[in-house]
Amino acid sequence: MGTDSFRALDENFTEAIRDPLWGHVYLTGALNDLLSSTAFQKLTRIRQLGPAAAVYPGATHTRAAHSIGVYHLARRLIRSLLERGADSWTSGTGVKSFLVAALLHDLGHFPYAHSLKELPLEDHEALTGRIILSDALRPLVARTGADPHLCAAIVDRGSSAGNDVEVGFFRQLLSGVLDPDKLDYLNRDARNCGVPYGAQDVDFTFSRLYPHPTRGVEIDSRGTQSVEAVLFAKYLMYRSVYWHRTVRVATAMVKKAVVTGLATGTIQGEELYGLDDEGLFSLLASRSNPAFVLAAWVREARFFELIHELPFDPAQKAHLELEKLDTRGKKELLLADGLSSIAGRAILPQELIIDLPEPVSFETSLFVRDENCPFSRSSTVFKPEVVSSFTRSLRVIRVCAPKEIAAALRDSPVKAGRVFARVLLPS
Repeated sequence: MGTDSFRALDENFTEAIRDPLWGHVYLTGALNDLLSSTAFQKLTRIRQLGPAAAVYPGATHTRAAHSIGVYHLARRLIRSLLERGADSWTSGTGVKSFLVAALLHDLGHFPYAHSLKELPLEDHEALTGRIILSDALRPLVARTGADPHLCAAIVDRGSSAGNDVEVGFFRQLLSGVLDPDKLDYLNRDARNCGVPYGAQDVDFTFSRLYPHPTRGVEIDSRGTQSVEAVLFAKYLMYRSVYWHRTVRVATAMVKKAVVTGLATGTIQGEELYGLDDEGLFSLLASRSNPAFVLAAWVREARFFELIHELPFDPAQKAHLELEKLDTRGKKELLLADGLSSIAGRAILPQELIIDLPEPVSFETSLFVRDENCPFSRSSTVFKPEVVSSFTRSLRVIRVCAPKEIAAALRDSPVKAGRVFARVLLPS
């Protein structure tokens, strides 16, 4: 404890990486060796934002670059917290394990951004934990002075290791409203997309954070503006980048291909683990399934067009049912059948997709120490009803189809509208 924790942040950080966002990022030789591992190199072949480059050409940055940024901010954050008393319950091994966990936190991430989210697959955090403990990576992690089991436990909440207080503390640091992950991706994504919405004042944010053994961090009332900035930036980035219409369409097309492949047994869930972007497209191209043409079209930027959209209404039972993938698939078939006569030909199952973004949270339980209450009950304007309105405004049900079908439906808007109302808003 104490001196060992500080020493873990200062000894032998001789290897420098030049990051376009944070400048020089320093690692030890052993940490640098992790970057050359097969598991980490996979992240150099996964774009952080998947299809967003079709809208924002600069969005070609990778999960590897993001992971290095998360590590850099984790090192800065833990140094600040150690200086404010966290050294009393952390160890040198724990600090090193936290840094490695930050660097490797995305090892199990699926390819092509979040196209595979919602699918019946293992959480990528659990996959990351297993990779860290694998025969290939565990010795490399140990050489950094970290405990591989502690690293895995910090990333994967389903695993356990070592001192419960220390594990819980580092988990809270790695995953929270002001965590290094979020502070890096908001800044990095905004910069590469050329939009101003995600920029965060990291220096000020860290200056207002205080360590707590079970909460991870607390903030003072002067720092609540940092929380507000993150929440509003997250909202704007979802609205303008992450859930941009074209990005949602491309994501839905890839998801539809994979969902169909899993449902028909053309591919198995285990085959999706460990793939990079190219590996996912190659897998689908190597198998025979009519839906897999969707992935080929996405690679060629032949995106479907929107043919209908409406706000998601949680008071509508029909809308709530769309949150289930199997129900969504059945509704797609009903729509395809109802719209075929208007389109002038049979609409194939893979030619019509309903997209519904997953719920996204803008809640935070971060504790405001000088007001002695959670953030939502503090002097912030981000009251629960405001946060709830953010989520409602972002969730939109969209239906998309190939251009020729979209054109045919535009010629008969009244007839098409009746079909959409019958399937998506039944009385």
